[in-house]
Amino acid sequence: MTGKRDFRRVRVVGGVFILSGLFALLAAYGAERFLHMVPCELCLWERRPWRVLIALGALTLVLSPRYARWPIIGGILCLALSVILSVIHIGVEQGLWRSPAPSCHMVVTHSDKASDWLNHLPVHPLKPCDLPDFPFGLPVSMTTLSGIYALIVFVLALKIAIRVFRRVRRDQKKG
Repeated sequence: MTGKRDFRRVRVVGGVFILSGLFALLAAYGAERFLHMVPCELCLWERRPWRVLIALGALTLVLSPRYARWPIIGGILCLALSVILSVIHIGVEQGLWRSPAPSCHMVVTHSDKASDWLNHLPVHPLKPCDLPDFPFGLPVSMTTLSGIYALIVFVLALKIAIRVFRRVRRDQKKG
């Protein structure tokens, strides 16, 4: 796995990881900044795999093709995790189950003192995880759009990675 074609094949996967991760994070930033959408805790959870994916994409570009298979596999796992988190968030929005994020649940205090109530307020205002945002007037929530995007990128990256690994194995058998 040391030919020029191997380097190009691996670089394509790394480039897909970096560009798709940057697009996802920039879209989230744009939704906050320009559409004035407030993210809930699950929204913030969904951004973490994209950050790791960018780092793994950069690592894939730096490593030789011989060792780049591990960041590629890690990137595929990050994308799978992103799809799973989107499904969990969509289920919370649809009322299918409760949110696993503790900050999405309101803390109930049983006290008559205002000071006890104020002490239990969060530091930052929180948005409920079951309250969907609908951008551009579409009947599809931002979480659903994010999940569809994550699924498309996952399938694309998996297809490219399988092709890369098959070609590498074929080249190794020939050589």
